[in-house]
Amino acid sequence: MSKYIGQSVPRYEGLGQVTGMAMYTDDYQLPGMLYAKVLYSPVHKGVIRHLDLTPAENTPGVVGTLTAGDVPGNNAYGLVPDQPVFTPDHVRYKGERIAAVVAVDEDTAQEAVEKIKLDIEEQTPVFDMFEAMKPDAPLVRPGSDSNMWVFGNGKTVFEVRLGNIEKGLADADYVVEGRYTNANNDHAPIEPHVSVAYIDDAGRLAFHTESQAHYFHLGQLCPVFNLPMSQIVYEGGRVGGGFGSKNDVHCDHVTGLAALKFRKPVKYRMTRREHMSYGSKRGAFVFEIKDGVKKDGRIVARHFRMWHTGGAYTAFAPYAVEKCATYGLGPYAVPNVFVEGWCVFTNRPIHSSQRGFAVTNGQSAVELQMNRIAEVLGVDPWEVRFINAWREGDLGPTQFAVAGAGVIESMQKAAELAGVELPAHLRAMSSRRR
Repeated sequence: MSKYIGQSVPRYEGLGQVTGMAMYTDDYQLPGMLYAKVLYSPVHKGVIRHLDLTPAENTPGVVGTLTAGDVPGNNAYGLVPDQPVFTPDHVRYKGERIAAVVAVDEDTAQEAVEKIKLDIEEQTPVFDMFEAMKPDAPLVRPGSDSNMWVFGNGKTVFEVRLGNIEKGLADADYVVEGRYTNANNDHAPIEPHVSVAYIDDAGRLAFHTESQAHYFHLGQLCPVFNLPMSQIVYEGGRVGGGFGSKNDVHCDHVTGLAALKFRKPVKYRMTRREHMSYGSKRGAFVFEIKDGVKKDGRIVARHFRMWHTGGAYTAFAPYAVEKCATYGLGPYAVPNVFVEGWCVFTNRPIHSSQRGFAVTNGQSAVELQMNRIAEVLGVDPWEVRFINAWREGDLGPTQFAVAGAGVIESMQKAAELAGVELPAHLRAMSSRRR
C-alpha cells in the first residue's frame, strides 16, 4: 500500500470520461421511449380547487397523464415519508409536482402540460424561518401545530450538553459572542436530475438512475410502487455530478409510475431552470456562538445555537441539525458545551445534503469565531487553534472519545505548505498529549 502514497494513480473510470464514452443517465435511449414533463405549482402555497387534464390528454402525441390517483402504493417518500409524488390538494412550495404528461417527445409533453387547466386558491406563504417561528405565522404543513420540527424528545429544540455551561461562562475571563449565517446554496451538477424507467424482460420495473444512495432510495420507492425490492432493478453508475443533491429522489418515482402505467420506457429530465428552481437545496443556517475564554486562550465554555430552514417537507433538515450539533463545533476540546438547534419549515423547496453536509456549516461559523477570539485576546489565530485543538482521548460534545486525533499535525503541515513560520512552541505540540 505504501507504494501508492504520494504517487499519481490513474482513475479507473477516467478513460471513459475523457474520451466521451462514459454513459450517464441521460445518454440512455431505449426503443419506443416516451417522455414525461411535469406540471409544477405556479404558486408558493395554496389549495387545488380544480384540475382538468382533458386538454392535455387530447393533444396529438400524448399517451396519457399521471396524478396522485395513479400511485399504486403510498403517495409519500423521503427520509421521513411526507413528500407526495404528486400533491392531490395542498401546495406547499412553488414547483411542487401536481401532475405529469407522458408523450412521444418532450416538446409534445410540454405543450400538453401548458394546456392543463389548473385552479389554485392561493394562500399566504412564509419564507423567512424566523417569521415562520412566530405563533401567528401561516402554517406550512396543513393541520400542524406550528412550523417547527419536533425532535424525538418531544421538543422543538435539539439539545446537547457537556459539563456545566453556566459555570464555564462564569469562570471565564472573557465572553466572546458572534452571529454567523450560511445562505441557501444550489448544487448545480453538470447533469440535471434525470431518470429512465422501463419494464425489463423479466417483468420487473427497471431504472437507469442518477441516485447517489441506491438502497436508501429503493427503500423509499418500494412503498410508492407497491413492489418488493426483488421486483425493481435499480441500475446506477456515473452520477453526472451530485454533491449531495442526488441523495434525494427527484425523477425515479415519476418515470417508474409512467412505466408501470403505460408499459413503455419513459425518460423524465428536468431542465436546468427546473432543476435550479425546484430541486433540493442546501438550506440556510444561522448560528449564534457565545464562548467563555481564559486569558491564556483556552475556551472553557461554548454556547452554540443554530437555526436551520427545512423547506416545505422534512427531507434531511432535522438530521442536519442533529449532525451539526454532534460534529459541527469543530475539532476543539471545550469542557463545557451547550448546543441548541431548531429546524423550521418554510414554503421553499426541500433542503437537503451538500458537500460536508451540516458539518462544514457549523465549522465555518466556529472558525470565524476562533478568529474573533484571537482578536479579543490580541494573539495570532494559529495560537488559539493550537491551544484548543483536540488531543487523543478528549471528549466531543456528545461525550464521544476522540480517537486518532491529528489536528495539531494537520495544522503544522498546513502552515508549512502555506509558508507560515510557526513559533517553536506550536511546532513542538502533538495530538498525543496536551
